[in-house]
Amino acid sequence: MIKKFRSKKKIQPNKCAKSQGNPQFDTFKIEKDLVKNSDHLKGVLGKSADMKFREIELYFGTPINVFICFLDGLVNEDYMNLHIIKPLMEPNFAIPNNIGSEDFLAIVQKRILSTSSINKETSMNNVIESILSGQTVIFIDGHDSALLVSTQGFESRNVEEPDTESNVRGAREGFNEVLKVNTSLIRRKINNPNLIFESMKIGKQTKTNIRIGYIAGIANPKIVDEVKQRIQRIDTDTILESGYIEQYIEDHPYSIFPTIANSEKPDKVAAKILEGRVAIFCDGSPFVLTVPHLFVETLQVPEDYYSRPYLASLMRFFRILSLFLTVGTPALFVAVATYHHEMVPSLLLTTMAAAEEKVPFPVFIEALLMSIVFELLREAGVRMPRPVGSAISIVGALVIGEAAVQAGLVSAPMVIVVALTAITGFVVTALNDAVVLSRFFLLFLAATLGFYGILMGSLIIVGHMCSLRSFGTPYLAPVAPIILNGFKDSFVRMPLWTLNTRPQSVVWKKSTRQGHTNKPNPSDSDDGRGQS
Repeated sequence: MIKKFRSKKKIQPNKCAKSQGNPQFDTFKIEKDLVKNSDHLKGVLGKSADMKFREIELYFGTPINVFICFLDGLVNEDYMNLHIIKPLMEPNFAIPNNIGSEDFLAIVQKRILSTSSINKETSMNNVIESILSGQTVIFIDGHDSALLVSTQGFESRNVEEPDTESNVRGAREGFNEVLKVNTSLIRRKINNPNLIFESMKIGKQTKTNIRIGYIAGIANPKIVDEVKQRIQRIDTDTILESGYIEQYIEDHPYSIFPTIANSEKPDKVAAKILEGRVAIFCDGSPFVLTVPHLFVETLQVPEDYYSRPYLASLMRFFRILSLFLTVGTPALFVAVATYHHEMVPSLLLTTMAAAEEKVPFPVFIEALLMSIVFELLREAGVRMPRPVGSAISIVGALVIGEAAVQAGLVSAPMVIVVALTAITGFVVTALNDAVVLSRFFLLFLAATLGFYGILMGSLIIVGHMCSLRSFGTPYLAPVAPIILNGFKDSFVRMPLWTLNTRPQSVVWKKSTRQGHTNKPNPSDSDDGRGQS
C-alpha cells in the first residue's frame, strides 16, 4: 500500500508578496494629480540610467497631460512607438472634441491604443513591479489609476537543441531562458484546455517569475497544493535559477540523491506532465523542474519511447550495468587487490602483482589519487571553453595516464579501472552527484573491510534510498513498494500498446491513459492484395 500524502507543517504566507524596499513604495497610491505620480515614480526609479520617462500633452477639446514610463532594454521600442506613442499623438477624429478628462482613460484603453494586452492598475506597488518586468505604464492627468501595456521585447537565445540532453531520434528543440517561450513549447505539445499554468513571484529583491504547470484531472490535487505551498514558503532575496527553487522545496535536503528532476527537453517535460507530474518553470533558466521524481526516471531517456521496445530495454539494462560499474569498480578492485586474492584467477593475479610491484603507494591511495585526478580533469573540461575543454579532457587523460604509468606512480590495471569508471559514469549523468559521493564512500569501506565493507556500504545506500520520498511518493517505486503495473516501464520498456496506465505511485487515481485495443492486428490490413 502506498502511504497517503501528508503535508509536514502549516504553511506560512509568502513574505515575498510584500515589497521590502522604501516604506513609501508600500503605501503610496496612484493619485489624480499627475505631477505627484510622476514625482514619486522618478523618486523611486529615476536614479537608474535605463529608466525612461516620456511626457506628452494631448488636446481633445481641453489639454490632457500624459506621462509614460518604461525600462530601456526590456521593451520593444518599435512596438511601443507604433502602438502607443503614435496613436496618442495623432489626431483621432473618432473621439469627440468635448470629451472630458475624466472619461479619457476609458477612451484611451478602448479606442486609441492598438495593443492586445492592456490592464488598469490602482496600486503604485504593482505599477513599479510591472515596469521592472518590461511593461509600459501610462498615467493620465485626472485619473487615480494607470494603464499597464504589455510591450516586453528583449534579446534572448533561440530555441535550440540542448547540449546536455542530445538524442538521435526525436525533437531537437530545447527550452531557453524566456518563461513565456518555455510554456508555449509545452502548449504546442499538449493541446488540452485542462493544461493549467499558475504564476507567482518569489525573491524579495529579484522578484523572479515562476510558473507551475499541470493537467487538471490528471495531476494529484494534493501534490499540486503542496508544490504551491512550498514555493510560497520560500523567503529569500535571490532566485536566479531553478536550482535555487529545487534546494528550497526538496523533501530530503541532506540526501545525495535528487528527489526533484530537471530537464531542458520540452518533449520530456510534456511526457511527465501527461503522467500526472507537476512542472516548475523559472524565468531566466532553461531547466524545468518536475515532481514527483522517481529513481527509475534517471535510467530512462525520451528516445526509449521513440524506438522499438527491444533496443530500449537493452539500453536500459546497459544503463543499470553502467551505474553499478561506475560506483563499484574502484572499490571492487581495491578489495580484491588488498584482501581477497583468492577471488582472482592465478594468471591475472600474477599480472596485477607484477604491475603493482613498482608502485610505491598502496592500492587504496593509488585509486584515490587517480579518482581525484579524473574528477579534476572532468571539471576542467566542463569549465574551459568548448574547443579547449574537449582537448584538455582527452589529451590530459592520455598524457597524465601514460606518464603516471611510465613513472611508476600508478599501475596499468588501475588506469584501466579508472577509465572504465569514467566511461560508465558518463552514461548516468543524471545521478552524477550521488555516483561520485557513493564511489568514494565504497572506496573507503573497501580499503578498510574488503568485500564486507562494500556489502555494508551498499546496504546503507539502498536503505537510505528506500527511506526517501518525493512529494509523498516513494523514491524507489515501483520496486519499493512493489507495484506490478509499474514494472512495464521501469527497468525494461514494454511495447507502448501495453502501457495502459499512468504510474500509480504518482497519480493514484484516474490512472488509465489509453484503451486496451491498441495492439497491432495484421489481419486488419490483410485484404488479399499481393496474393497470387
